[in-house]
Amino acid sequence: MMADIRTYNVVVLGIGFLLIFTAFTTCGNIEQTVVKSLNSTNFTGSGYHSLGIIYGVFSFCNILAPTIVAVIGARFTMFLSGILYSGYIAVFIIPSTWSFYFTSVVIGFGAAMLWTAQGHFLVENSDASTINRNTGVFWALLQCSMLFGNLYVYFDWKGKTEISDRERKIMFTALLVISVLGTLSFLALRKVRQLEEALSEEEGQSLLSARFIYKQKAASAVTEAKTELKTIVEIFKSKTILLLSFCMAYSGLELSFYSGVYGTCIGATEYFGNSAKGLIGISGIVVGIGEIVGGGLFGLVLKNNRFRRTSVVFLGMVVHFVAFYLIFLNIPDDAPVVLQTSSQHNPYLAPSVSIALLCSFLLGLGDSCFNTQLYSILGRAYAEQSAPAFAIFKFIQSVSAAVAFFYSGYVLLTWQLLVMVIMGFIGTLCFFMVERMQNMSADAQEY
Repeated sequence: MMADIRTYNVVVLGIGFLLIFTAFTTCGNIEQTVVKSLNSTNFTGSGYHSLGIIYGVFSFCNILAPTIVAVIGARFTMFLSGILYSGYIAVFIIPSTWSFYFTSVVIGFGAAMLWTAQGHFLVENSDASTINRNTGVFWALLQCSMLFGNLYVYFDWKGKTEISDRERKIMFTALLVISVLGTLSFLALRKVRQLEEALSEEEGQSLLSARFIYKQKAASAVTEAKTELKTIVEIFKSKTILLLSFCMAYSGLELSFYSGVYGTCIGATEYFGNSAKGLIGISGIVVGIGEIVGGGLFGLVLKNNRFRRTSVVFLGMVVHFVAFYLIFLNIPDDAPVVLQTSSQHNPYLAPSVSIALLCSFLLGLGDSCFNTQLYSILGRAYAEQSAPAFAIFKFIQSVSAAVAFFYSGYVLLTWQLLVMVIMGFIGTLCFFMVERMQNMSADAQEY
């Protein structure tokens, strides 16, 4: 009976996230392109800046989120966050600069709460034997969000050079409905704990007023948050995290590149003509396929082998460097920065659609190499303190993604790629050093 409820919870959780992120991922992918088509009105927002604000706020709220989840519970937190996500998407139906930036701040806060609650809820509904399976089910459902919304973009925008007001309104209304459905699905999650508690509670205990229990919960959450913060600061000073922070920062840079910048570049490539805007959708789908292939391969096929982690990260670096070089040859240098909708510069090769999409696949594949292995090494090095370690990972990743989104609209493509090559190389080197430290300490323990 309990196992059934738990499996049901994990699937419903995955579906809720699938719906919300179908709306949000699609929104992020097309945002800068939509904003550029709004030039006629008095709207002065930039999609890059908005995404930068989201990731910036997200990184700082990550530290507060555990307290909130502890006080109001994972289910309710996710429901509230879903409402905030829906608000951001609704802004695009009737855009204004202030509401666009205001909801960017709000959704950054919502994202921190949503992901903290998600981790909490997943652990609550799993045990040692089911955690891998449940995480796999959840990620598989989540990654599918990259497919559906982008398919819609492709069919809706095929052969268009400008996005009209009417098309934008229809598109974002549809995304809003999807997001609201996802939010409502969190209400269908069942409580796991109450069955156990209902049996164990003595009659006398139920006389305690709800208010008193709530106060106790809040007080313990605050003290927990304080110790959590101390732990975070302590871990932050450790050599392992200092070295890994380069790799984490790199994962943030390439996250912003594949999720916001690259799609915009493809849409701005004059050479692709009328198909350019539709290609943004196809590119998003192909990145998603790369992520799914990578996650499946390294998450499920290659299990716990000591030498595997470094080879997967090395593969990720090589795959990304190949992608960056091809993008450098294939996409015009001014594609990320043009204000009108098409680029003026010529790239080194005549831009080819198949190379552009191959790069999308490689970006997704490489990203999943870095992310799966970072999770894996953190889980190994900080088995006892996994929550603060992952909070640090999310923090560094989001700060660097935010920084990247802010410079993306001003810096030519070549330099953006160069920054990623340098950081990727340093990050991979540092990952190797940490892996060696881990193995040496493991060897020392064996003797």
